[in-house]
Amino acid sequence: MSRFCVDTSAYSQFRRGEPQVVAHIDQAEWIGVPGAVLGELWAGFLSGTRTDANEAELAEFLAHPVVQVIPLDASVARIYGEIFADLRARGRPLPTNDLWVAAAAIRSGATVLTFDAHFEAIARVGALILETKVP
Repeated sequence: MSRFCVDTSAYSQFRRGEPQVVAHIDQAEWIGVPGAVLGELWAGFLSGTRTDANEAELAEFLAHPVVQVIPLDASVARIYGEIFADLRARGRPLPTNDLWVAAAAIRSGATVLTFDAHFEAIARVGALILETKVP
């Protein structure tokens, strides 16, 4: 069963039609979208010129039966804290929102679908790190 937790880079490249991410998302049996990713997307939408179009595309994506929003609840927060403490002890800080994405993926039993290689530093999470082929 393919269970993916998309990060912002994966969603953005999916919207751009990047073939690798489109194929993985189209074939997934479950796709999780962490609340932190929604926040990053909305920050971009509201700072850009295509707010309405981006909102409509996101709503369509979220309405798909295999897509589920992953709330940042107490269990995800605990995992976030564990990841943060581990990375800090190893001197490997990572972007805060990516730690939330990893924590949500771990709690959901999903692989992070991303274009950000730094997810490799988080031992507890599986990550499928793709390379951009579409500009």
